[in-house]
Amino acid sequence: MLPFRKILFPVDYSQPCEAVIPYVKEMVRRFSADLTVVHAFGAEALASSQLPLTHPDLPAEACAYETHRLQDFARDMFPGQHVESFAEVGDPATVIDNLVQHQGTDLVMLPTHGRGPIRRFLLGSVTAKVLHDLSAAVWTGTGSSLAGHSPGIPYKSVLCTLDDSDEVEGVLKAAATLACAYQAQLFLVHVVSAPAGNSDIDMIPYTKELVETADVKLRELKGQLGIQAAHSVLEGEVSECVRQEAIRRKADLIVTGRGQMQSKFSRMWSQLYPIVRESPCPVLSI
Repeated sequence: MLPFRKILFPVDYSQPCEAVIPYVKEMVRRFSADLTVVHAFGAEALASSQLPLTHPDLPAEACAYETHRLQDFARDMFPGQHVESFAEVGDPATVIDNLVQHQGTDLVMLPTHGRGPIRRFLLGSVTAKVLHDLSAAVWTGTGSSLAGHSPGIPYKSVLCTLDDSDEVEGVLKAAATLACAYQAQLFLVHVVSAPAGNSDIDMIPYTKELVETADVKLRELKGQLGIQAAHSVLEGEVSECVRQEAIRRKADLIVTGRGQMQSKFSRMWSQLYPIVRESPCPVLSI
């Protein structure tokens, strides 16, 4: 948790991966954090080796090649900075998880990699596994919000999404700490949705009550924590409301909850993938 002291950057040498580099540099510099890069490889790397496929030294040869390649990448992308590097055979999400546990990583930073004709509706499998399995904070952004755009760093506007879960206080504290570290404006948003299966007319009084109740709770929470930040309570579909609010607030980063929600299915956890997928800026899930 904040302040971030150990940052892990999974590398696959893709364009979206390279687009994350300025954000990684900024986060490392801002918190004086240690940086580790990791690359997981499998059959394709082994097949590219110059050795015959039956050669007993094939895995070692491929590992040596990938290790040197990753070290060269770290030296070129992060000149003058000490960077630990690990190149390992295996499933990327599993390799990342093992390294997080071994190093006590505070933050993992990676892009999404949804591919194919339905990529708009999916997150990359590695990103999905990381978001679901890891206890560390995860920073991620879609390729469309990173590649080809000037990085929105240092962050000047941070949007924090809140719900009714038990972790709301921790998420708000983290967002406030991050905004303070960057001297950025902090904005809060809570989205309410009327239950399905009823007519819009029938739900008007009920939805109004939900909005009013959420507004009161947000004001009370800000008062308890001594946090001064503008907030909005919106009604509608969560990811779309968050996306629109991020655009309205010109957010450079969205902070949302994730940690405790992994063990109990909550409304915000169920919306995490759509929020990441549709966000116009990077998303930090706590």
